[in-house]
Amino acid sequence: MKASDLFVQCLENEGVEYIFGLPGEENADVLMSLKQSSIKFLLCRHEQAAAFMADVYGRLTGKAGVCLGTLGPGATNLVTGVADGNMDRAPVVVITGQADTKRMHKESHQAMNVVDMFQPLTKWAQQIIHPDNIPEVVRKAFKLAEAEKPGACHIELPEDIAGQETTNQPLPFQKLRRPAPDEKIIDQAVALLAQACRPVILAGNGAIRKRASRQLQRFAQTAGIPVLNTFMGKGAIPRTDPHCLFTVGLQAKDYAVHILEQADLIIAVGYDLVEYHPRLWNTGQPKAILHIDFLPAEVDQNYPVTVEINADIANALWQLNERLASEKPQFDIAAYAETRAQILADLAEHRDDTATGSIKPQKVLAEVRQFLGPNDIVLSDVGAHKMWVARYYQCDTPNTCLISNGFCSMGFALPGAMAAKLVHPDRKVLAICGDAGGLMNIQDLETAHRLGLNIVVMIWEDNEYGLIKWKQQVRFGDHADLTFTNPDWSKLAEAFGCRGIRCEDSTQLGSALEEAFSVDSPMLLVIPIDYRENMKLTERLGSITCRL
Repeated sequence: MKASDLFVQCLENEGVEYIFGLPGEENADVLMSLKQSSIKFLLCRHEQAAAFMADVYGRLTGKAGVCLGTLGPGATNLVTGVADGNMDRAPVVVITGQADTKRMHKESHQAMNVVDMFQPLTKWAQQIIHPDNIPEVVRKAFKLAEAEKPGACHIELPEDIAGQETTNQPLPFQKLRRPAPDEKIIDQAVALLAQACRPVILAGNGAIRKRASRQLQRFAQTAGIPVLNTFMGKGAIPRTDPHCLFTVGLQAKDYAVHILEQADLIIAVGYDLVEYHPRLWNTGQPKAILHIDFLPAEVDQNYPVTVEINADIANALWQLNERLASEKPQFDIAAYAETRAQILADLAEHRDDTATGSIKPQKVLAEVRQFLGPNDIVLSDVGAHKMWVARYYQCDTPNTCLISNGFCSMGFALPGAMAAKLVHPDRKVLAICGDAGGLMNIQDLETAHRLGLNIVVMIWEDNEYGLIKWKQQVRFGDHADLTFTNPDWSKLAEAFGCRGIRCEDSTQLGSALEEAFSVDSPMLLVIPIDYRENMKLTERLGSITCRL
């Protein structure tokens, strides 16, 4: 068969449902082979959007999302989304075309070393140099992308290789079982727990993968230990659970930092240093650290691990639960009841605000949380709104609030919402964007409309780069000129065949959400946001006291 046909058969063998991407001359053979395939090629309007779609597909399914571009500018356009998937621990396989191998050794049109470009952004990057190598390269890319910690892998298929003949077949494979911890390290973890007076669980991105959240919740309840989650660990424990003390990650002294300061043992479960550096929370009294993760902990002077369990997280927690099952809870979660009530009261501030003209972030998120069900999905883009979503929007289940907080890339939410709707067509999907990030992939609103994806994109409008202004104000007491103008959002939506509405009245937010989700096409919901609350929040965080 033709090599591109074998390549597509290998993708089918990996269970690929969708490929998100753009065409080019150098990937033409692959696109023609896809026409005879069960795989759906979803044509996007920009490669970055395709990569973000693969990123979110991977997060939500645990299977590698696949994106496709051609050589040169097609490949460079993929970079941001691929890097985001890799650093945010999403399994992604990125495929690029390449020039004919007979001209790759010399100066040539659009030809560049794409494999070398992707090497620092992926777990593995490889050019296919012979059609018979295709089954091995594809199998290895998917195996590495989906293995813990998941990330991105790159395959480059030159156009002349794609058109050659081969007699090879896809490789069979079996799912791997992740290793379980040995008994001695569990003994050490139990002994460390027995010595603690005030332990706290810090649940990161890994705590919501591979069934870990169920065992984490059981562990917290069995031992009586409170749980803080990072931005990307939301839903690791339900917001209604008394063990849940909500989100840590704002670079200021919120309640969570007080709780961590007063802890003497941090049980870090699936914690990634790329999210929230330990120098920001490893303060206060001396702490022991129990690190539970799929891979060894990063070496950092602010993260001196006392006991380290490198194994399947769910299995490690299950073993701890079995050891503790016959004992009464070692710690009293009631000691945190007053603090939890204090946090809930804080988060409820402005929930009933009735302002018009511009709307407070707290009010918006209270309305969103009330409107959406426990399994509906919110995706936050990157900007000032991300900080508000992280602090104020709490979850019932994993993967219902997706935030890019490893690579932290603007432009993530709109294409990510499209992928989320493909994976979960029965759920409401809301992308929350700033007016800066919202325009970074706005061209793929056409893709969403063409695919019939009734997502809602909520734009928080402030006509400037609000997060940068906020940070500059905190650091310098002043800020650079960061203002810009915006389009008429309703006309922009209509130009793509969609609808757009504007809500300037706090009391109408609920009905605006109802209207936005009532249509069968993508919807823009624009909200003038009151970002005067940014500096008020900074001042508030600086004055919080928390006695335990």
